[in-house]
Amino acid sequence: MKVATWNVNGIRARQAQVQEFIEREQPDIVCLQEIKATTDQLPVWLCDMEGYWCYWHGTKGYSGVGLHVKKGLSSERPAFEHPSFDYESRIVTVALDGVTFASIYVPNGGKDFPAKMRFLEGLREYTATLHAGGGRVVLCGDLNIARTDMDVHPKERKPRAIGQLPEERALLEAIIGNGLVDTGRALEPDNDQMFTWWAPWRNMRQRNIGWRLDYVLASRPIFDTVQSCVIQREFGTSDHGPVIAAFDL
Repeated sequence: MKVATWNVNGIRARQAQVQEFIEREQPDIVCLQEIKATTDQLPVWLCDMEGYWCYWHGTKGYSGVGLHVKKGLSSERPAFEHPSFDYESRIVTVALDGVTFASIYVPNGGKDFPAKMRFLEGLREYTATLHAGGGRVVLCGDLNIARTDMDVHPKERKPRAIGQLPEERALLEAIIGNGLVDTGRALEPDNDQMFTWWAPWRNMRQRNIGWRLDYVLASRPIFDTVQSCVIQREFGTSDHGPVIAAFDL
């Protein structure tokens, strides 16, 4: 099973890139963030993507997530849901054969840091409930937190920068502590160049001066089948790169 996540930073601006990406990679699960569009603003083909059950959850010009499931995984349209802590169109989930997949866009926190912390606390409680009930989960998306200093280029490390604050990192660790594995980091524990977001100036992306903000977090039994987790830094014009994880499920 191939699971892909990508903060597209505007689906209307990058619809051709999304189509190219999906046609080339053929992921079984596609999680998109920051789509910045309502359903009626999307081209018809995006809402009826061949071979996929598609779900779009967005508002005009801000936030929003998408979650797409290959029809081979479900003979009928699955039930897409939003946990109670969702706001500003930031999370959608789907359960398939006992595994819950989620596309998540955590608030940046720059304008309303308490709202970011409330969302993270809601995500912590949600994953704790799933874990306590024996549920398996794959959380994908832009979590807007660099987990450790290793996940930020030395030139970008700022102890009081939002996205690097100890209280944010503590909540992320609590979420991961609910039986999850940070797939990318677990596979490459010593890679200090593993970034997924780059500021859109001074050739930061080309120089790989970035932050790791995008994750695939998988329950341990799912991670135990992992085959790869790759960041496609060179693809697309979003300020984020796609992340693709493959599991032998």
